[in-house]
Amino acid sequence: MTLKDKCGRPLLNLRVAVTQRCNLRCQFCHMEGEERQPTNAVVEMTPDEIATTVKVAVSRGISRVKFTGGEPLMRRDITEIVKKTALAEGLDDLSMTTNGSLLAPLADELHANGLRRVNISLPTLDADVFLKLTGGELENTLQGIRAAVEAGFDPVKLNMLVLMGVNDAGVEQMIRFASHADAVLQLIELEPLNISSAYYSAYHVPLDGYERMLEEKAVKVEARRYMQNRHVYHLSDAKVEVIRPIENTEFCNHCTRLRVTSDGKLKPCLMRNGNLIDFLGPMRKGALERELTRLIELANGKREPFSRSLMIAQARQS
Repeated sequence: MTLKDKCGRPLLNLRVAVTQRCNLRCQFCHMEGEERQPTNAVVEMTPDEIATTVKVAVSRGISRVKFTGGEPLMRRDITEIVKKTALAEGLDDLSMTTNGSLLAPLADELHANGLRRVNISLPTLDADVFLKLTGGELENTLQGIRAAVEAGFDPVKLNMLVLMGVNDAGVEQMIRFASHADAVLQLIELEPLNISSAYYSAYHVPLDGYERMLEEKAVKVEARRYMQNRHVYHLSDAKVEVIRPIENTEFCNHCTRLRVTSDGKLKPCLMRNGNLIDFLGPMRKGALERELTRLIELANGKREPFSRSLMIAQARQS
């Protein structure tokens, strides 16, 4: 039976950060809202621990799991992680978000072992801008995109974080690229999370204008009810999704996610770190499955729209 939080939102998705490590240095990375671990005390879950976490979550109605990071492909055992996780009975969808730069040699193997979808970060098609933003080579990511499509991942989604004065003029070019690459484009609005207020003020671009442009061109528009009610624009030759930030109450009011941090804590809200629940500790101490299930239920009970909790906190301070 699917769990619901106190606001009636179903718990359908689990995002598992398998590492904080990354081979790029993206200026805009929000690290899934995690606080960075001390370099001398890094903790990561083993493949069996990740698989057990997913198994327990699926037993409580979660059906969709996404591996995140950091960069998940930094894990040398990522194929083992995918293979063991994919065995969870009742798991309908296993996907990954990646920068794509390490994907090309692994795409076939990952797909063969149960990974079905990938989201690949692609902020720009300009190699110099890409290098400045990420510290990486654009061609490595383009090779990863091609390999993902050829391996049979469906869909392959390209995540374009739109930044003022950096790549905002390249949206239509990216739409054409996604169409030719047989991929879905996701336009993403900058989050005020794990970045400085100065960076946010300098580079934040509201996506309203892009949505109006897409609506004019679309042959069909749909709303993904269980994905923050985000709009999907079906163009004549492309599909584009628009992802608004946390300030948009639709994001909070339709959230169906629970997160697992790279060090094995349940994270009920992207924007908060004050209500984490240790999952890895009890697991390593031999907690039975029913005890671990109770922790999932406890974390679900702590889920609430961030906008609501923020208003409550502000009211208490006034």
